[in-house]
Amino acid sequence: MLSVLLSLAVQVTQAPSAPRPALTVSVRPANPSVVVGDSIRLAGEVRDSAGRTVPNARIRWLGGSFEGGVDSTGMVKAGAVGTFVAYAVPSIDGKPARPTPIPVRIVAQPAARVALNHGSSKLVVGQRLALDAAVYAANGDRRRDPVTFASTAPSVATVSSTGRITAVAPGSATIRVTAGSARGEVPVQVVANTIRRVEITGGVPEARTGDVLRFKAIARDAAGKEIAGLTPAWTMAPGSGLIDNDGSFVANEPGQYTISASFGSASGDATVRARARDVRRVATKVGRVPLAKQLTAEFWPHPNGKNAYMTTIGDRLYALDISNPAAPKITDSLVVDARVINDVMSTADGKYAVMTREQASSRRNGIVILSLEDPAHPKQLSEYTETVSGGVHSAYVYTQPKFGTHVYLTDDATGSMRVIDLNDPKNPKEIARWQTDRAPTGRVLHDIDVRDGMAYLSYWNDGLVILDIGNGKWGGSPNAPKLVGQLKYDLDDLYRIVEAEGGPGFIRGTHTAWRHNNYVFVGDEVFSATPQGVTLPGMGLGKANGRLHVIDVSDVTKPREVAWYEPKDGGTHNVWVAGDTLYLGDYQGGLRVLDISGDLRGDLLAQDREIAHVHTGDADGMLPNAAMAWGAFYHNGLVWVNDVFSGLWAIRIEPPKKPVIQ
Repeated sequence: MLSVLLSLAVQVTQAPSAPRPALTVSVRPANPSVVVGDSIRLAGEVRDSAGRTVPNARIRWLGGSFEGGVDSTGMVKAGAVGTFVAYAVPSIDGKPARPTPIPVRIVAQPAARVALNHGSSKLVVGQRLALDAAVYAANGDRRRDPVTFASTAPSVATVSSTGRITAVAPGSATIRVTAGSARGEVPVQVVANTIRRVEITGGVPEARTGDVLRFKAIARDAAGKEIAGLTPAWTMAPGSGLIDNDGSFVANEPGQYTISASFGSASGDATVRARARDVRRVATKVGRVPLAKQLTAEFWPHPNGKNAYMTTIGDRLYALDISNPAAPKITDSLVVDARVINDVMSTADGKYAVMTREQASSRRNGIVILSLEDPAHPKQLSEYTETVSGGVHSAYVYTQPKFGTHVYLTDDATGSMRVIDLNDPKNPKEIARWQTDRAPTGRVLHDIDVRDGMAYLSYWNDGLVILDIGNGKWGGSPNAPKLVGQLKYDLDDLYRIVEAEGGPGFIRGTHTAWRHNNYVFVGDEVFSATPQGVTLPGMGLGKANGRLHVIDVSDVTKPREVAWYEPKDGGTHNVWVAGDTLYLGDYQGGLRVLDISGDLRGDLLAQDREIAHVHTGDADGMLPNAAMAWGAFYHNGLVWVNDVFSGLWAIRIEPPKKPVIQ
């Protein structure tokens, strides 16, 4: 998303930073707020240093973000929940003064749905259970409305104002939850408490931090017969960890934990001792390809294992010989009309490659198809610009036996996914378009990952979107993609600390996705609104932040977040998964290597799943000693890290040390 960020930075810096006339703008409405999909017009009055109205003054408006924007007349269009900063630039006789910043808050549409953490419950008399409610708008945006709880049969089950259910007497009741006009309900069945003992099964007595253990609570009556269908209340103590409603437990720290399940006055427990995960390994630098006075972007290895390609935040692509990783070298370069070549990817057979273009002087961006007949010297074969001249940020090249080869790409201008038929690489053509149901102002598609005929779209304000583009189970194909599932999350709530540190109008959105087994690893790109420490040249962006979400897609129609990883020294940019290991470009933090073996739940950082960390700053980099790791690729036993400031790194993760036997 750097190219788009650059555009926004240029737009804002067009406002003069040095004061000329001593003018201020009083803006109406004060503290503007607008609902997603709506618009408002800002108005202003220019005053001089004495507070007097200046009758002949003019105001020019500018500013915008991925969530909304304002035109030169002050008309604000709201596309997605968030805050952007509009600027009122006053002037007299064409002489502009210092702009007045106006944070514009975009809020969710009215509440339409209430989601509850329990679908139904069977409780025994005297049992208590916590009920959580989440409120959503019709388009899936999260809301923070106050909710009210009520029971249809208080003589059977009562509920507190905070959602705590108490089972009073045998019978049936419905707990109803209200937020505005939205409703949700949970049926509750209460039975007599005939439990004499509670048995905890599953799990193991000893595990490592990060291991997911699954427990089951069995309630038995006086005859030892199981009382089926009851809903237990799970707890764990002491220490740091997580236990879910389904009895899944994970320890964050070493120590002894007691896992308890209760049914009113009857309870049972089990003990688990957690030891350190101990996955740390040594990382060794093998080789480098530094780029002098050039910002590096994407890297892609050729299937032959000997060649590779590296793009730039500039006008050229470099071809590399990586056959000797200790001394990789540039074999050729290809220059095109672009200010950013963000992405490059070859076909699986290595015959062709596709690279993206943004900010071309001709304003005809799109993609360039390369011939890799000689992998060390790529040649332009053709281009496609017809429907994507506004710019292409990311592209994924994918071949299916039934349909052939297609390019799935992002269209900067419309926020849509375009499907380009590449079966005749000299004559590419568009065959399909798909987009979310959102106003163009807030519709931003950043990246696409394709596995097994399914496309995983990183849709910025719309979260993770999953399409069938040839899998067949949901009737999709390259020329007719079908929506299968979607998961959105509350970006503003998740990154409250970023706004607290740098102010409103910070950059945040769903940025990248990678499907692996039953998980999709989804990364957010987040930048503070004000500079803090290292910044990208020519950009007023602050510190990078961002979380890597672990999404369970065992039911791909109902994706759900089960775990996360959030580094503290940088952000999450691009990822690569090989086997049980995830490689992450952590922007200012450099390279992060994570153990993702087994099931995943909870806070992966707290569980000490980090295998290695390499700071990819270099004294001779564009910004000396500063890291800005874009991504990481596992190829031929090495990790190839492309750093914006310092070029390409080849890193070896050494085997684990054998324990010393005494």
